[in-house]
Amino acid sequence: MAPLPVTARPVTAGTAVRRAPLLILTAAVLWGLLGILGKSAQAAGVSPLEVAFWRATLAGGLYALHAGVIRAPLPRGRDLWITAAFGVAGVSVFYGTYQLAVRAGGASLASVLLYTAPAFVAVMGWAFWRERLGWKELGAVVGTLLGIALISFGGGQGVTVSAPALGFGLAAGFTYSLYYLYGKAFFHRYAPPALLAVALPVGALGLLPLVHFSPKTLSAWISLLALSFFSTYLAYLAYSAGLRHLNATRASVIASLEPVVAAVLAAVLYAERLSPLALLGAALVIGAALALSLRSSEEPHPPVE
Repeated sequence: MAPLPVTARPVTAGTAVRRAPLLILTAAVLWGLLGILGKSAQAAGVSPLEVAFWRATLAGGLYALHAGVIRAPLPRGRDLWITAAFGVAGVSVFYGTYQLAVRAGGASLASVLLYTAPAFVAVMGWAFWRERLGWKELGAVVGTLLGIALISFGGGQGVTVSAPALGFGLAAGFTYSLYYLYGKAFFHRYAPPALLAVALPVGALGLLPLVHFSPKTLSAWISLLALSFFSTYLAYLAYSAGLRHLNATRASVIASLEPVVAAVLAAVLYAERLSPLALLGAALVIGAALALSLRSSEEPHPPVE
């Protein structure tokens, strides 16, 4: 997902500018596949935490290779320890709870609940860093809470709105919001692939004691590889490339199509359909996330889901 904006380079003329919205849209579609591919791997017999483990392991290897190719220095000293701690919270817990939310409630519900991240950022910024929480921000937070309530009461076909589904989904949204806090301090000091080359392997190690490995079919490996390459590594590359020639506001609007992609695919492939009341709640959550995203186009955005 891409609800939290990041500094973008000035828009330039030419083919690259015309392709920029398409690149952002590509990233949104690839992120929208997160729950679908995770559910596919789980349907093939892979447990949610093993899905999260392989996603962190395989994508971490890709980021390490990328960092090596561009010769990006890895974090050291205190920065290394902070990055490792972020790997536990932002990868082990985030990746794990997201896949558990997919299993408990469905891919469409998990994708919508991930969009509570900006509300968590706003509240934490106000509570810990005395950041402004004006009427617009407060209204977005209230809209998020109201949206969750409507989703809880609305439910839907093929969607399980239960305490575990909501709990895991909100935990994923909260831990995803940590990408903003971490990125605010580190993304301007190190190349993101270098940071993720450390954070993702640490996250995989954090998941390892909880994973029960099972024999995997070819279809399971295809889902895991697609999840790691397309929806994690390639999505970041597409989003970053688009941001070089598109302002962050337009990028956030385009990227907000992610849960729509997830909902449509979940409906087609797994007969998941939110009720009208739940759809209204989802619209409130996404709208609140978009409103918070657009409040500032100069803040860093987490590079990858």
